[in-house]
Amino acid sequence: MDRRKVLKGAIAGAATAAAATVAAPAVAASHSKKMKINMVSTWPRDFPGLGTGAQRFAERLTKISGGSMEVKYYAAGERVKAFDSFDEVASGNSQIYHGAEYYWKGKHPGFAYFTSVPFGLTYTEMNAWIRYGGGQELWDKLAGEYGLKGLMCGNTGVQMGGWFRKEMNSAEDFKGLKMRMPGLGGDVLSKLGASPVTLPGGQIYENLVSGAIDATEWVGPWNDKIMKFYEAAKYYYYPGMHEPGAMLSIGMNKKWWDSLTEAQQGMVEAAASTENDVMMSEYNAKNGEALASLLKEHGVKLRAFSDDIYDSFGEAADKVFDDVQKHSPLAKEIHESFIAARTNVGAWAKISDQAYVQQRNRVLGL
Repeated sequence: MDRRKVLKGAIAGAATAAAATVAAPAVAASHSKKMKINMVSTWPRDFPGLGTGAQRFAERLTKISGGSMEVKYYAAGERVKAFDSFDEVASGNSQIYHGAEYYWKGKHPGFAYFTSVPFGLTYTEMNAWIRYGGGQELWDKLAGEYGLKGLMCGNTGVQMGGWFRKEMNSAEDFKGLKMRMPGLGGDVLSKLGASPVTLPGGQIYENLVSGAIDATEWVGPWNDKIMKFYEAAKYYYYPGMHEPGAMLSIGMNKKWWDSLTEAQQGMVEAAASTENDVMMSEYNAKNGEALASLLKEHGVKLRAFSDDIYDSFGEAADKVFDDVQKHSPLAKEIHESFIAARTNVGAWAKISDQAYVQQRNRVLGL
């Protein structure tokens, strides 16, 4: 045995052990440093589903990071107004917002596609487009122009068509109607002669009760019951053409996102992806019971939009999409990618989920 090699190896081993001993506290210290994150939102505090989902994300990120990423959550109006969230985060004053991207369509119509558009994608179809159909890449391209990075962080599923004071028998009934409906769905109503209004959730009830608006959509039975829209309008229409799978999201300051380590980005992605699934599960679990309560306890009259009205929605939507594509090359690129996903994923959905549910309900009389 070469004693010099043994001695040399022992010295090297001791040095390595010593270095590890010194480095361990340093690593622990680096993880113990808390990153303070300000998160704003477009939702009222503790509002079921939307608000609580945003709050869950904030709590989950803090928890899975072991407290190294400490999120301070601000509901709408607590730090900035609901619709100021975009600029608050783009400017770097806060790091994250939770909201619906179609609120920013005034900045670029392409943002609407990353919440929902008329005759668009359902929850499962949207997930497929964002994750595997090029949607995330286009979202990154669009949001990046404004210094932002977006991720899916919730979904309400298919939404109801809205609350009305009178029965809607034809497309003519929409003429002159002042209705709360954001996004491209509002543009569809405009093509039919209505006056769409964009209001944050906390302001809808007072405007409906006062008569400032004639009708409104919000989400679905669970949230709508909580908002007590039935006190001012009794006719509840379905299905909503405007939001067949309303995706919610977090928007992050791009420079802040790029400054995160790969592990930190992974924790943000994990927290957002989890909430994307949890929120949808909660809506599916609670909408049915809430609908039954609205019908039995509050005298709500459930109505389906006629085929003629839906055909009019479709014709108006085509005109809206023509306008969107003329906006810019990026808007056209987003639209074409979205439509390709609707065609491809929708073809499978037609003979899988949709076909099964139709037959199941027929056999069971549901």
